[in-house]
Amino acid sequence: MATAVLETAVRTDAMIAVSSALDRFIAWLDRYGETSWDFQTFYAGDFWRNAKALYYRKPLLGTAAVAPVIFCEAFVPSARRLFWKRQRFPIADAHFAMGFAFLSQHLNHEAHYRRAVHFLEVLQQTRCPGYENYCWGYPFNWEGIGGTIREGTPLITTVPYVYEAFRDVYGMDNDPRWFEIMRSTAEHGLHDYKEFPTSARAASSSYTPKAENAVGVVNANAYRAFLLTQASIDFSDDCYRKAADRNLYFVLESQNQDGSWHYANDGKRHFIDHFHTCFVMKALAKIEELTGNAEITRAIDRGVEYYVANLFDEEGLPKPFSRPPRLIIYRRELYDYAECINLGVLLRGRSEKLDRLVDGVVNQILTIWQRPDGSFRSRKLLLGWDNVPMHRWAQAQLFRSLSQFLLRSGLAAESPRKA
Repeated sequence: MATAVLETAVRTDAMIAVSSALDRFIAWLDRYGETSWDFQTFYAGDFWRNAKALYYRKPLLGTAAVAPVIFCEAFVPSARRLFWKRQRFPIADAHFAMGFAFLSQHLNHEAHYRRAVHFLEVLQQTRCPGYENYCWGYPFNWEGIGGTIREGTPLITTVPYVYEAFRDVYGMDNDPRWFEIMRSTAEHGLHDYKEFPTSARAASSSYTPKAENAVGVVNANAYRAFLLTQASIDFSDDCYRKAADRNLYFVLESQNQDGSWHYANDGKRHFIDHFHTCFVMKALAKIEELTGNAEITRAIDRGVEYYVANLFDEEGLPKPFSRPPRLIIYRRELYDYAECINLGVLLRGRSEKLDRLVDGVVNQILTIWQRPDGSFRSRKLLLGWDNVPMHRWAQAQLFRSLSQFLLRSGLAAESPRKA
Protein backbone atom coordinates (compact mmCIF):
# COMPACT_ATOMS: atom_id res chain seq x y z
CA MET A 1 0.00 0.00 0.00
CA ALA A 2 2.77 2.43 0.94
CA THR A 3 4.62 1.63 -2.28
CA ALA A 4 1.52 2.33 -4.37
CA VAL A 5 1.00 5.66 -2.62
CA LEU A 6 4.64 6.60 -3.22
CA GLU A 7 4.45 5.67 -6.90
CA THR A 8 1.29 7.77 -7.29
CA ALA A 9 2.97 10.74 -5.63
CA VAL A 10 6.03 10.44 -7.87
CA ARG A 11 3.81 10.15 -10.95
CA THR A 12 1.78 13.20 -9.89
CA ASP A 13 4.96 15.24 -9.41
CA ALA A 14 6.13 14.19 -12.89
CA MET A 15 2.85 15.27 -14.46
CA ILE A 16 3.00 18.63 -12.71
CA ALA A 17 6.54 19.06 -14.08
CA VAL A 18 5.39 18.15 -17.61
CA SER A 19 2.46 20.56 -17.37
CA SER A 20 4.76 23.37 -16.24
CA ALA A 21 7.21 22.62 -19.08
CA LEU A 22 4.38 22.80 -21.61
CA ASP A 23 3.18 26.12 -20.20
CA ARG A 24 6.70 27.54 -20.64
CA PHE A 25 6.94 26.14 -24.14
CA ILE A 26 3.60 27.67 -25.20
CA ALA A 27 4.68 31.05 -23.84
CA TRP A 28 7.89 30.74 -25.88
CA LEU A 29 5.97 29.72 -29.02
CA ASP A 30 3.74 32.79 -28.65
CA ARG A 31 6.83 34.99 -28.61
CA TYR A 32 8.88 33.15 -31.24
CA GLY A 33 6.15 32.56 -33.79
CA GLU A 34 4.99 29.65 -35.92
CA THR A 35 7.79 29.75 -38.52
CA SER A 36 11.32 28.52 -37.97
CA TRP A 37 14.53 27.42 -39.58
CA ASP A 38 14.93 23.71 -40.23
CA PHE A 39 17.31 20.77 -40.24
CA GLN A 40 17.38 21.10 -44.06
CA THR A 41 17.82 24.87 -44.07
CA PHE A 42 21.51 24.52 -44.98
CA TYR A 43 20.56 22.73 -48.21
CA ALA A 44 17.29 24.50 -49.13
CA GLY A 45 18.93 26.97 -51.53
CA ASP A 46 19.93 25.80 -55.00
CA PHE A 47 23.69 26.17 -54.54
CA TRP A 48 24.01 23.96 -51.48
CA ARG A 49 21.27 21.61 -52.66
CA ASN A 50 23.36 21.00 -55.77
CA ALA A 51 26.40 20.39 -53.58
CA LYS A 52 24.42 17.75 -51.71
CA ALA A 53 23.35 16.19 -55.03
CA LEU A 54 27.02 16.02 -56.00
CA TYR A 55 27.73 14.19 -52.74
CA TYR A 56 25.19 11.52 -53.66
CA ARG A 57 26.60 11.15 -57.20
CA LYS A 58 30.30 11.40 -56.39
CA PRO A 59 30.88 10.94 -52.65
CA LEU A 60 34.56 11.95 -52.53
CA LEU A 61 34.14 15.14 -54.50
CA GLY A 62 30.78 15.83 -52.89
CA THR A 63 32.22 15.52 -49.40
CA ALA A 64 34.58 18.38 -50.15
CA ALA A 65 31.69 20.40 -51.58
CA VAL A 66 29.50 20.05 -48.49
CA ALA A 67 32.35 20.32 -45.97
CA PRO A 68 31.53 23.97 -45.09
CA VAL A 69 27.95 22.97 -44.27
CA ILE A 70 29.09 20.04 -42.15
CA PHE A 71 31.43 22.39 -40.28
CA CYS A 72 28.56 24.80 -39.60
CA GLU A 73 26.26 21.98 -38.46
CA ALA A 74 28.91 20.74 -36.04
CA PHE A 75 30.31 24.01 -34.70
CA VAL A 76 28.19 27.00 -35.77
CA PRO A 77 24.57 25.77 -36.02
CA SER A 78 23.26 29.33 -35.68
CA ALA A 79 24.66 29.94 -39.19
CA ARG A 80 21.46 28.37 -40.54
CA ARG A 81 19.94 31.82 -40.69
CA LEU A 82 22.56 32.81 -43.27
CA PHE A 83 21.58 30.01 -45.66
CA TRP A 84 17.78 30.21 -45.92
CA LYS A 85 14.66 31.78 -44.42
CA ARG A 86 12.27 30.83 -41.67
CA GLN A 87 9.30 28.87 -42.98
CA ARG A 88 6.07 27.21 -41.91
CA PHE A 89 6.02 23.40 -42.06
CA PRO A 90 2.74 21.49 -42.43
CA ILE A 91 4.06 18.49 -40.49
CA ALA A 92 4.89 20.82 -37.59
CA ASP A 93 1.52 22.57 -37.80
CA ALA A 94 -0.20 19.17 -37.61
CA HIS A 95 1.77 18.25 -34.49
CA PHE A 96 0.99 21.61 -32.89
CA ALA A 97 -2.71 21.11 -33.67
CA MET A 98 -2.68 17.66 -32.05
CA GLY A 99 -0.75 18.90 -29.04
CA PHE A 100 -3.19 21.72 -28.38
CA ALA A 101 -6.12 19.35 -28.91
CA PHE A 102 -4.67 16.97 -26.30
CA LEU A 103 -4.16 19.82 -23.85
CA SER A 104 -7.68 21.08 -24.44
CA GLN A 105 -9.05 17.66 -23.59
CA HIS A 106 -6.83 17.33 -20.53
CA LEU A 107 -7.50 20.79 -19.13
CA ASN A 108 -10.98 21.45 -20.56
CA HIS A 109 -9.30 24.58 -21.90
CA GLU A 110 -11.20 26.48 -24.61
CA ALA A 111 -8.19 28.58 -25.63
CA HIS A 112 -6.19 25.45 -26.44
CA TYR A 113 -9.06 24.15 -28.57
CA ARG A 114 -9.15 27.45 -30.48
CA ARG A 115 -5.39 27.23 -31.03
CA ALA A 116 -5.80 23.70 -32.45
CA VAL A 117 -8.47 25.00 -34.83
CA HIS A 118 -6.14 27.82 -35.86
CA PHE A 119 -3.52 25.31 -36.99
CA LEU A 120 -6.13 23.35 -38.95
CA GLU A 121 -7.17 26.52 -40.75
CA VAL A 122 -3.52 27.18 -41.58
CA LEU A 123 -3.24 23.63 -42.96
CA GLN A 124 -6.25 24.26 -45.18
CA GLN A 125 -4.31 27.13 -46.74
CA THR A 126 -0.96 25.35 -47.09
CA ARG A 127 -2.07 22.21 -48.94
CA CYS A 128 -0.04 21.22 -52.01
CA PRO A 129 -1.22 23.08 -55.11
CA GLY A 130 -2.14 21.18 -58.26
CA TYR A 131 -3.75 18.16 -56.57
CA GLU A 132 -7.46 17.41 -56.55
CA ASN A 133 -7.45 16.20 -52.95
CA TYR A 134 -5.92 17.63 -49.83
CA CYS A 135 -2.25 16.75 -49.31
CA TRP A 136 0.90 18.29 -47.85
CA GLY A 137 4.68 18.18 -48.22
CA TYR A 138 7.72 20.38 -47.61
CA PRO A 139 8.00 24.11 -48.45
CA PHE A 140 11.49 23.71 -49.93
CA ASN A 141 13.26 21.66 -52.60
CA TRP A 142 14.56 18.56 -50.84
CA GLU A 143 17.59 16.76 -52.23
CA GLY A 144 17.71 13.05 -51.48
CA ILE A 145 19.48 9.99 -52.74
CA GLY A 146 16.91 9.65 -55.53
CA GLY A 147 17.10 13.26 -56.71
CA THR A 148 15.18 16.45 -56.00
CA ILE A 149 11.71 16.36 -54.47
CA ARG A 150 10.29 19.73 -55.39
CA GLU A 151 8.58 22.15 -53.04
CA GLY A 152 4.89 21.36 -52.76
CA THR A 153 5.25 17.65 -53.55
CA PRO A 154 3.04 15.54 -51.26
CA LEU A 155 4.86 13.22 -48.85
CA ILE A 156 3.27 10.10 -47.40
CA THR A 157 5.36 10.74 -44.28
CA THR A 158 3.55 14.06 -43.74
CA VAL A 159 -0.02 13.42 -44.92
CA PRO A 160 -1.03 10.93 -42.17
CA TYR A 161 -0.09 13.37 -39.42
CA VAL A 162 -2.30 16.03 -40.94
CA TYR A 163 -5.13 13.51 -41.24
CA GLU A 164 -4.72 12.69 -37.54
CA ALA A 165 -4.79 16.37 -36.62
CA PHE A 166 -8.08 16.96 -38.43
CA ARG A 167 -9.46 13.73 -36.98
CA ASP A 168 -8.50 14.63 -33.40
CA VAL A 169 -10.23 18.01 -33.57
CA TYR A 170 -13.23 16.54 -35.41
CA GLY A 171 -13.59 14.14 -32.48
CA MET A 172 -13.96 17.18 -30.22
CA ASP A 173 -16.28 19.44 -32.20
CA ASN A 174 -17.84 17.32 -35.01
CA ASP A 175 -17.28 20.17 -37.45
CA PRO A 176 -18.19 18.81 -40.92
CA ARG A 177 -15.37 20.87 -42.47
CA TRP A 178 -12.80 18.64 -40.84
CA PHE A 179 -14.63 15.46 -41.86
CA GLU A 180 -14.64 16.43 -45.52
CA ILE A 181 -10.93 17.25 -45.42
CA MET A 182 -10.29 13.88 -43.79
CA ARG A 183 -12.16 12.14 -46.61
CA SER A 184 -10.29 14.11 -49.26
CA THR A 185 -6.94 13.32 -47.58
CA ALA A 186 -7.80 9.63 -47.43
CA GLU A 187 -8.65 9.64 -51.14
CA HIS A 188 -5.27 11.20 -51.85
CA GLY A 189 -3.56 8.52 -49.77
CA LEU A 190 -5.43 5.77 -51.59
CA HIS A 191 -5.14 6.91 -55.21
CA ASP A 192 -2.10 9.17 -55.64
CA TYR A 193 0.74 6.85 -54.58
CA LYS A 194 2.19 4.07 -56.70
CA GLU A 195 2.38 0.46 -55.48
CA PHE A 196 4.93 -2.19 -56.39
CA PRO A 197 4.16 -5.83 -55.45
CA THR A 198 6.86 -7.44 -53.30
CA SER A 199 5.14 -10.74 -52.43
CA ALA A 200 1.81 -12.48 -52.86
CA ARG A 201 0.22 -10.29 -50.20
CA ALA A 202 2.55 -7.28 -49.91
CA ALA A 203 3.33 -4.16 -51.92
CA SER A 204 5.68 -1.22 -51.42
CA SER A 205 4.38 2.31 -51.78
CA SER A 206 6.18 5.25 -53.36
CA TYR A 207 7.24 8.07 -51.03
CA THR A 208 5.57 10.69 -53.23
CA PRO A 209 3.04 10.42 -56.06
CA LYS A 210 5.99 10.09 -58.43
CA ALA A 211 6.80 6.42 -58.91
CA GLU A 212 10.55 6.94 -58.95
CA ASN A 213 10.68 8.58 -55.52
CA ALA A 214 12.01 6.38 -52.73
CA VAL A 215 10.26 3.07 -53.18
CA GLY A 216 11.00 0.60 -50.38
CA VAL A 217 11.24 3.06 -47.47
CA VAL A 218 9.80 1.07 -44.58
CA ASN A 219 8.45 3.93 -42.47
CA ALA A 220 6.67 5.41 -45.51
CA ASN A 221 4.77 2.15 -45.98
CA ALA A 222 3.96 2.03 -42.26
CA TYR A 223 2.53 5.53 -42.45
CA ARG A 224 0.35 4.75 -45.46
CA ALA A 225 -0.82 1.50 -43.88
CA PHE A 226 -1.96 3.38 -40.78
CA LEU A 227 -3.63 6.21 -42.70
CA LEU A 228 -5.67 3.85 -44.87
CA THR A 229 -6.53 1.47 -42.02
CA GLN A 230 -7.88 4.41 -40.02
CA ALA A 231 -9.75 5.71 -43.06
CA SER A 232 -11.34 2.28 -43.65
CA ILE A 233 -12.92 2.57 -40.20
CA ASP A 234 -13.74 6.27 -40.35
CA PHE A 235 -15.56 5.92 -43.69
CA SER A 236 -16.65 2.26 -43.49
CA ASP A 237 -14.94 1.54 -46.80
CA ASP A 238 -12.99 -1.69 -47.30
CA CYS A 239 -11.13 -0.29 -50.33
CA TYR A 240 -8.88 1.60 -47.93
CA ARG A 241 -8.26 -1.50 -45.85
CA LYS A 242 -7.23 -3.65 -48.83
CA ALA A 243 -4.58 -1.15 -49.88
CA ALA A 244 -3.48 -0.66 -46.28
CA ASP A 245 -2.95 -4.37 -45.80
CA ARG A 246 -0.58 -4.59 -48.76
CA ASN A 247 1.67 -1.92 -47.24
CA LEU A 248 1.26 -3.42 -43.76
CA TYR A 249 2.52 -6.79 -44.91
CA PHE A 250 5.43 -5.12 -46.68
CA VAL A 251 6.40 -3.68 -43.28
CA LEU A 252 5.93 -7.01 -41.50
CA GLU A 253 7.92 -8.89 -44.13
CA SER A 254 10.68 -6.27 -43.96
CA GLN A 255 11.39 -6.92 -40.29
CA ASN A 256 14.80 -8.46 -39.74
CA GLN A 257 15.35 -11.63 -37.74
CA ASP A 258 16.66 -9.60 -34.79
CA GLY A 259 13.45 -7.53 -34.67
CA SER A 260 14.85 -4.42 -36.36
CA TRP A 261 13.91 -2.65 -39.58
CA HIS A 262 16.34 -1.09 -42.02
CA TYR A 263 15.43 2.38 -43.18
CA ALA A 264 14.80 1.05 -46.69
CA ASN A 265 14.84 -2.22 -48.59
CA ASP A 266 16.66 -0.79 -51.58
CA GLY A 267 20.12 -2.29 -51.03
CA LYS A 268 21.51 1.18 -50.31
CA ARG A 269 20.11 2.44 -47.01
CA HIS A 270 20.45 -0.46 -44.61
CA PHE A 271 21.01 1.68 -41.54
CA ILE A 272 18.89 1.36 -38.38
CA ASP A 273 18.24 4.60 -36.57
CA HIS A 274 16.19 5.68 -33.60
CA PHE A 275 13.34 7.85 -34.78
CA HIS A 276 12.61 5.92 -37.99
CA THR A 277 12.37 2.76 -35.88
CA CYS A 278 9.89 4.61 -33.68
CA PHE A 279 7.91 5.71 -36.75
CA VAL A 280 7.49 2.10 -37.86
CA MET A 281 6.50 0.72 -34.46
CA LYS A 282 4.27 3.71 -33.74
CA ALA A 283 2.26 3.08 -36.91
CA LEU A 284 2.08 -0.65 -36.15
CA ALA A 285 0.84 0.05 -32.61
CA LYS A 286 -1.96 2.24 -33.96
CA ILE A 287 -2.98 -0.37 -36.53
CA GLU A 288 -2.86 -3.09 -33.88
CA GLU A 289 -5.21 -1.04 -31.69
CA LEU A 290 -7.63 -0.71 -34.61
CA THR A 291 -7.51 -4.30 -35.87
CA GLY A 292 -6.19 -6.61 -33.14
CA ASN A 293 -3.95 -8.28 -35.73
CA ALA A 294 -1.82 -10.88 -33.89
CA GLU A 295 0.95 -10.69 -36.50
CA ILE A 296 1.38 -7.03 -35.65
CA THR A 297 1.54 -7.83 -31.95
CA ARG A 298 4.37 -10.31 -32.53
CA ALA A 299 6.23 -7.82 -34.72
CA ILE A 300 5.93 -5.09 -32.09
CA ASP A 301 7.13 -7.41 -29.32
CA ARG A 302 10.21 -8.35 -31.37
CA GLY A 303 10.73 -4.73 -32.32
CA VAL A 304 10.62 -3.56 -28.70
CA GLU A 305 13.21 -6.17 -27.72
CA TYR A 306 15.59 -4.87 -30.37
CA TYR A 307 14.77 -1.23 -29.65
CA VAL A 308 15.50 -1.26 -25.92
CA ALA A 309 18.65 -3.37 -26.39
CA ASN A 310 20.23 -1.47 -29.30
CA LEU A 311 18.93 2.10 -29.53
CA PHE A 312 19.69 3.30 -26.01
CA ASP A 313 23.15 3.87 -24.56
CA GLU A 314 24.59 2.79 -21.22
CA GLU A 315 22.93 5.81 -19.58
CA GLY A 316 19.52 4.69 -20.84
CA LEU A 317 19.27 7.58 -23.31
CA PRO A 318 18.35 7.43 -27.01
CA LYS A 319 21.17 6.60 -29.44
CA PRO A 320 20.82 8.05 -32.96
CA PHE A 321 21.87 4.77 -34.64
CA SER A 322 22.33 1.18 -33.54
CA ARG A 323 25.52 1.30 -35.65
CA PRO A 324 26.38 4.65 -37.27
CA PRO A 325 26.50 4.24 -41.07
CA ARG A 326 28.91 7.16 -41.36
CA LEU A 327 30.68 9.76 -39.25
CA ILE A 328 28.05 11.74 -37.35
CA ILE A 329 28.62 15.16 -35.84
CA TYR A 330 26.26 14.96 -32.88
CA ARG A 331 25.71 12.79 -29.81
CA ARG A 332 21.98 13.11 -29.23
CA GLU A 333 18.95 14.26 -31.22
CA LEU A 334 15.74 15.94 -29.98
CA TYR A 335 13.74 14.04 -32.62
CA ASP A 336 14.83 10.75 -31.03
CA TYR A 337 13.58 11.91 -27.63
CA ALA A 338 10.25 13.10 -29.04
CA GLU A 339 9.55 9.86 -30.88
CA CYS A 340 10.71 7.73 -27.95
CA ILE A 341 8.05 9.41 -25.81
CA ASN A 342 5.43 9.09 -28.57
CA LEU A 343 6.11 5.37 -28.87
CA GLY A 344 6.32 4.91 -25.12
CA VAL A 345 2.88 6.45 -24.62
CA LEU A 346 1.34 4.07 -27.16
CA LEU A 347 3.03 0.99 -25.67
CA ARG A 348 2.75 1.93 -21.99
CA GLY A 349 2.50 -1.13 -19.78
CA ARG A 350 3.75 -3.66 -22.33
CA SER A 351 7.43 -3.57 -21.38
CA GLU A 352 8.67 -2.57 -17.94
CA LYS A 353 12.10 -1.79 -19.36
CA LEU A 354 10.66 0.46 -22.08
CA ASP A 355 8.47 2.24 -19.50
CA ARG A 356 11.53 2.96 -17.34
CA LEU A 357 13.52 4.20 -20.31
CA VAL A 358 10.71 6.52 -21.41
CA ASP A 359 10.34 7.96 -17.91
CA GLY A 360 14.07 8.65 -17.91
CA VAL A 361 13.84 10.36 -21.30
CA VAL A 362 11.00 12.59 -20.06
CA ASN A 363 13.08 13.54 -17.02
CA GLN A 364 16.05 14.42 -19.27
CA ILE A 365 13.83 16.61 -21.45
CA LEU A 366 12.53 18.52 -18.43
CA THR A 367 15.85 18.93 -16.64
CA ILE A 368 18.43 19.27 -19.43
CA TRP A 369 16.84 19.85 -22.83
CA GLN A 370 14.38 22.65 -22.03
CA ARG A 371 16.04 26.04 -22.16
CA PRO A 372 15.22 28.98 -19.84
CA ASP A 373 13.17 30.63 -22.61
CA GLY A 374 10.88 27.55 -22.83
CA SER A 375 12.15 26.11 -26.12
CA PHE A 376 14.04 22.83 -26.39
CA ARG A 377 17.60 22.21 -27.50
CA SER A 378 17.80 20.60 -30.94
CA ARG A 379 20.95 18.51 -30.66
CA LYS A 380 23.78 17.69 -28.33
CA LEU A 381 26.84 18.12 -30.52
CA LEU A 382 30.30 16.66 -30.11
CA LEU A 383 31.12 20.01 -28.53
CA GLY A 384 28.27 22.00 -27.04
CA TRP A 385 24.66 22.20 -28.20
CA ASP A 386 22.64 23.16 -31.26
CA ASN A 387 20.09 25.50 -29.69
CA VAL A 388 18.45 26.70 -32.91
CA PRO A 389 14.74 25.95 -32.43
CA MET A 390 13.33 24.08 -35.43
CA HIS A 391 9.61 23.38 -35.40
CA ARG A 392 9.87 20.39 -37.75
CA TRP A 393 13.01 19.07 -36.03
CA ALA A 394 11.48 18.55 -33.48
CA GLN A 395 9.92 21.27 -31.31
CA ALA A 396 6.43 20.41 -32.56
CA GLN A 397 6.89 16.67 -32.23
CA LEU A 398 8.09 16.99 -28.65
CA PHE A 399 5.21 19.35 -27.79
CA ARG A 400 2.75 16.77 -29.08
CA SER A 401 4.47 13.87 -27.31
CA LEU A 402 4.51 15.63 -23.93
CA SER A 403 0.89 16.75 -24.38
CA GLN A 404 -0.22 13.19 -25.09
CA PHE A 405 1.93 11.91 -22.23
CA LEU A 406 0.02 14.29 -19.95
CA LEU A 407 -3.38 13.37 -21.39
CA ARG A 408 -2.78 9.61 -21.13
CA SER A 409 -1.64 9.96 -17.51
CA GLY A 410 -5.24 10.49 -16.44
CA LEU A 411 -4.20 12.88 -13.70
CA ALA A 412 -5.86 16.22 -13.13
CA ALA A 413 -3.74 19.21 -14.04
CA GLU A 414 -2.54 21.50 -11.28
CA SER A 415 -2.82 24.69 -13.28
CA PRO A 416 -6.18 26.50 -13.05
CA ARG A 417 -8.69 26.21 -15.87
CA LYS A 418 -8.64 29.21 -18.18
CA ALA A 419 -11.37 30.50 -20.44
